[in-house]
Amino acid sequence: MKKFMETTTQSETIYDGRIVKVQVDDVMLPDGKTSKRELIKHAGAVGIIPVTKANKIVFVEQFRKPLEKSLVEIPAGKLEKGEEPSVTALRELEEETGYTVNTPRFITSFYTSPGFADEMMYLYLAEDLEPVDYPAAGDEDEFIEILELTLDEAKQYVREQRIHDAKTNYAILYLETLERM
Repeated sequence: MKKFMETTTQSETIYDGRIVKVQVDDVMLPDGKTSKRELIKHAGAVGIIPVTKANKIVFVEQFRKPLEKSLVEIPAGKLEKGEEPSVTALRELEEETGYTVNTPRFITSFYTSPGFADEMMYLYLAEDLEPVDYPAAGDEDEFIEILELTLDEAKQYVREQRIHDAKTNYAILYLETLERM
């Protein structure tokens, strides 16, 4: 791995926002040449695959400004500072769907866009969902609609590109591969 190592010689933060920090690094390449790297720093996020007792997957549909369209996705959210991913999973599940579960089961973690971002996504499975009488309020600038789909319906949404993001496609592949439904 060291033969591919790049050494940072200078780093400049050009934006430090609520969700991301953007920096530009000057790096020394393995062959001694130099280059620039534009990087997004992110606290990390959690996605949760909620499956009802009726074997339906709970999704949320929301508008995604970078894409200028709505997508159907599994519930997800950003890690808060110092928060364990399993706590984030439970919080996002309740806020976005009105459901809870005793213990979400960790599936895996992965980098979302390692070519320019350090965001780590933690993926959980929540089965035997229970509705929450008084769910926690979601983000005030978040407008979502809840959908409950069978695995076959979700796969059709993938074909139609209504489901078109990596974490949700991964979730569907996980459920299909393990023949969970």
